Amino acid sequence: MRRLAGAAGLKDAVVINTCAVTNEAVRTARQNIRRAKRTRPGARIIVTGCAAQTTPDDFASMAEVDAVIGNQEKLTPREWRALAEDPALEENAAPIIRVNDIMSVRETAGHLIDGYGDHARAFLQIQNGCDHRCTFCIIPFGRGNSRSVPVRVAVEQARRLAEAGHHEIVLTGVDMTSYGADLDDAPTLGVLVAAILDQVPEICRLRLSSVDGAEIDDELFERITGDNRVAPYLHLSLQSGDNMILKRMKRRHTREQAIELCHTIRARRADVAFGADIIAGFPTETEEMFVRSLDIIDEAGLQYLHVFPFSPRQGTPAALMPQVPRVIIKERAARLRAKAADALHGFLDQLVGREELAIMESGGRARLGNFASVKVINSETASIGGACQLRLTAREGDLLIGEAI
Repeated sequence: MRRLAGAAGLKDAVVINTCAVTNEAVRTARQNIRRAKRTRPGARIIVTGCAAQTTPDDFASMAEVDAVIGNQEKLTPREWRALAEDPALEENAAPIIRVNDIMSVRETAGHLIDGYGDHARAFLQIQNGCDHRCTFCIIPFGRGNSRSVPVRVAVEQARRLAEAGHHEIVLTGVDMTSYGADLDDAPTLGVLVAAILDQVPEICRLRLSSVDGAEIDDELFERITGDNRVAPYLHLSLQSGDNMILKRMKRRHTREQAIELCHTIRARRADVAFGADIIAGFPTETEEMFVRSLDIIDEAGLQYLHVFPFSPRQGTPAALMPQVPRVIIKERAARLRAKAADALHGFLDQLVGREELAIMESGGRARLGNFASVKVINSETASIGGACQLRLTAREGDLLIGEAI
């Protein structure tokens, strides 16, 4: 968006890319809009992203906002040119609203870029949107239906990123394991991962973002467990450890299937680490149901948790279900986070004393393949984005301490 706005000649503007996944995310976006207007009173405020896509009028009604553009429009050069040339943006007129029907969008390749400056990792979005309708989730209405980047396009983009010096590439998507179903030859995510690894040998590490364990295909499983260039880390879209809650969420896996997946992958690749998203206080969740979410951390061997206190989103079925009191939701989220911290610290402690390959990041930090973050005491010896061997010497909180060797 920064590149497109600059190329269009848009000046003195603040672009705020919103999230709609929780009510807290929307509230934070509105705070940021007000803060931007206070700190940059002469700037034009342009709001986009998922919250802008789903509730454009809510943002257009804010006195600070000059324009609201949708998720597809934010990736289109002509929309930024039209915005830059629209006199209404300069005349304090009514807010400009350009938000289309996201469900009509069928392609997702227009925003691929060639580099990330000095960032250690490059993010390659291979898929967008979601065809599933989990009862708690507003995201499909912000991102549209599932659509995939063709294999040859993704491979070429990965090659350009590798040639630009990015040793690690992260594949991303809203529902990444549904990749390819909309393409003519229906390639799977495993087919794409194999193509990138085989055709772009310059890549040191290929990392997968969040995946749905119920949709991991055979080729993907083989690459995760048998190819060392695939980062030994999977972040699972788990959401709950209780089967009844999973059913009410309309998830596509059971508790037992999630645990079995983790055990099966770990049996084939012992160094793999797992993360997961878990929602605390989903409607109708009892204490007994919640405890099953606590227990699955140990039973599946999870090391990294993203804990979300349930937030009812208007327009979703879960918002109409019997709600858990907010005080209980907060308490359960705190218990999940405490349990997750113990699991992470135990995992990091086991790594102390080992030597591991890492990718250097800014600020003297490095990232291991298993997603552990390392504070490098002699970081000046390694370049940002470069691969280096580290000796891990200690743990401080959620960080490992290491030295380049």
